[in-house]
Amino acid sequence: MEPAEKKVVLFAFRGDVSCFVHVLLNAIDFREKGYEARVVLEGEATKLVAGLAGADHPMHGLFEKTKALGLFAGVCRACSHQLGSQEACVAEGLTLLDDMHGHPGMARYREEGFTILIF
Repeated sequence: MEPAEKKVVLFAFRGDVSCFVHVLLNAIDFREKGYEARVVLEGEATKLVAGLAGADHPMHGLFEKTKALGLFAGVCRACSHQLGSQEACVAEGLTLLDDMHGHPGMARYREEGFTILIF
């Protein structure tokens, strides 16, 4: 059964690289299967950007592919500020999201027809 709209947003909260890799892999897979896919980094996940941005990180290529495909909607402004990761996120060209009291809200994605997946 096909979904009414093939739109999915993956919210990553965990600061665990092995979990985050699955977020990136799924976002790419959704895109390759014709979905409109987005990734939002929240909470501890915002701290992963600095490491993944390093060319020596084993998952750097996957991170770069996700960026190149335009799959990152952005990162939480409040969380990245609080956790000291905002500078690294901005340096990687990621948008700061803050439409819900400084955090990225999920309601707007539902209103736009996205299925929300939380990791």
